[in-house]
Amino acid sequence: MFLGRVVGEVWSTRKMPDLVGKRLLVVQALDERREPLAPKVTPVIAADPLGAALGQRVIVAFGKAARVACGGDGEYAFEAAIVGIVDELEAPGAPDDWFENSGGEPRAPRARR
Repeated sequence: MFLGRVVGEVWSTRKMPDLVGKRLLVVQALDERREPLAPKVTPVIAADPLGAALGQRVIVAFGKAARVACGGDGEYAFEAAIVGIVDELEAPGAPDDWFENSGGEPRAPRARR
């Protein structure tokens, strides 16, 4: 899991059936200095079953945990999902931007095709 911020939304008219009706958000990791120093993919496209808003801090899970969080049995065609929307954060020594939570009210999902 990682702590991130919603920075965008993705729409796709052609997609795997598993993704129909799933809202997809672009999430940027808050801490780009994470260990280990292995290459990582960021930003991440994550399924959003919770209705996070642009600018909100979120918790993102990967793998089977992400797919189960979206109501599946772990067999969906995605690797990341938002599993929490952060209300408060206590992290002494963290950069100031970790504490900004400019997200507004969640938007209603767009109609899916």
